[in-house]
Amino acid sequence: MKDFITITEKASNQILHLKKELPDDVGIRLQINGGGCAGFMYDMKMDSVVEDNDTMFMKDGFKVIVDNKSLLYMSGITLDYVTKGLNTTFEFINPNATSSCGCGESFGV
Repeated sequence: MKDFITITEKASNQILHLKKELPDDVGIRLQINGGGCAGFMYDMKMDSVVEDNDTMFMKDGFKVIVDNKSLLYMSGITLDYVTKGLNTTFEFINPNATSSCGCGESFGV
């Protein structure tokens, strides 16, 4: 399953840094929700609960949790951690996106 989602070394290191003070069972949940100007929005949050409709895999010692509905839109996606000017942020690179909004927060397929 982890071949469907790539997490770069920079993103992985930042996730490990963010969860340093959290319990070991906490990982990240990647999700796609309806909304934004282009139709869908990415969401990423810390989570430890794996539901029946989730897919979970391990990456560098932390859980990556994706609900199966979101997984349909995440095949081939890359999660990176990038610096743009003075800002650093997680960035989703989605080869399935056919459009995106100007701010890069939402996409369409």
